[in-house]
Amino acid sequence: MSVGKFMKQAAERDYSQWWQKPGTFPWMFQQAKPPLNPPDAQRPIPTRENYERAIRGQQPYWVPQYFGDSNIIWPDAMEEHPVPEIDGYDWWGVNWIMAEVAGGMITKPGTRTFGEFANWKEELEWPDISLVDFEADGKKIQTNLDPDRVHIYECVEGIFERLHEMIPFDESLIAFYEEPELLEEFFQKMADYKIETCDKIFKYYGRVDGVLYHDDWGTQRAGFFSNEMFDEQLMPATKRFTDFVKSQGKFLELHSCGRNMQYIPEMIEMGFDMWGPQDNANDIDWMYDNYNKQMSFAFPIVIKPGSSEKEIRRTVDEWVDHYAGNGRILASIQADFRDPQQGAIAADELYNYSLSFYNKLYGRV
Repeated sequence: MSVGKFMKQAAERDYSQWWQKPGTFPWMFQQAKPPLNPPDAQRPIPTRENYERAIRGQQPYWVPQYFGDSNIIWPDAMEEHPVPEIDGYDWWGVNWIMAEVAGGMITKPGTRTFGEFANWKEELEWPDISLVDFEADGKKIQTNLDPDRVHIYECVEGIFERLHEMIPFDESLIAFYEEPELLEEFFQKMADYKIETCDKIFKYYGRVDGVLYHDDWGTQRAGFFSNEMFDEQLMPATKRFTDFVKSQGKFLELHSCGRNMQYIPEMIEMGFDMWGPQDNANDIDWMYDNYNKQMSFAFPIVIKPGSSEKEIRRTVDEWVDHYAGNGRILASIQADFRDPQQGAIAADELYNYSLSFYNKLYGRV
C-alpha cells in the first residue's frame, strides 16, 4: 500500500524544529522546568530515586510531587494528535478538534477512517514509523529534560482509545460482541505498534525511566466493560505491551479516566506500578484501604482558594497523615493558578513534612 497523505506529512516533517503551539498541553510538557526546590544536592537521596521508590513501594524519603518531580517526554514525532496540536489530522487520518470546555482535543463527531469494523484489515492504513526522524526529535526534546528529575514518556491513545477514535464509539463497543476474534487481532496489532513506537522512544530520547500509558476505560459511573469482558478481550494485548515496557526496566503509570476502580486487580496483574485516578469519579479512600499496599496512587491535595499559609500547611499535613502510611503515594497539588504562591507553599510543606513523616515511619531518626 502506498504511503497516505497524513503519513507522508509526518515523514517529511523537520522534527529538529519545535512545532507545538504555545499554551497547549504538549507545549507545556516540552518546556524546561524551574530548578528543584530544594535542589537535588540538598536532598537526602536523588529526586529520581525517591520517585521510583514511591512508585515501586520501596520506602521513599518524601512524598513525590506528581509532575513537579518529573519531566514528561512528549515527542513531536509521535503524531498521535495533530502536530501542532490544533484542529487537524493525526497520522492515522483521524480528524481532531479543540474542545475548549474540556480543555483538550477530541475527535470530530462523525470521524471515520475505515468503513465497517469487519473491514479494518483491508481498509486501515497503519503508520510506517520507519519513515519518521525520531533521532532529530529526540535530540531536540532532550535539551529541556532536567537530569535530576525522573523522565516519563507520555504514551497517549491506548489500544481501546485508538479504536473508538477511528470509528464511532458505539460501533467500537458493538465489536466486542459481534467480532470478538477480529477485535482480538486488532488489539494485538495495536500492541505491536505500541511496542514498536516505545522502542523508538527508548532508543532516541535519552534516559527514559517510565511510561505513562493512556487508555480511558470508563464513565463517571462505572467501567465500559464487565471485568470478564475486560479480561478476555482488552487485557491480553495490553499485558503484552506492558510486559515489554517492564522487560526494558521501565516503571509503568496509568492514566485512565472514568470510575475504573473495578479494574484495579487487572491493573496490578498487567504490571502497572501506579494509577492516577479521576478523583471525582472514584472512591480514593476505598482504593487506599484496599489496594495501596499492592499499587501506588497519585491522589490530589486540594487547596481551597483564598487559603492562608497556615491553612495550606495544615491541609498538606493532614493529607500526608491520612495517605502516606503505606509509602506508595504521590501528591498532585491542586491550588489556585491565579495565586502561584499557594502552590509554592503547598510544595514546600509537602516536601518537609513528608520527609519528617517518613524519617519517623522508617526509623531514620
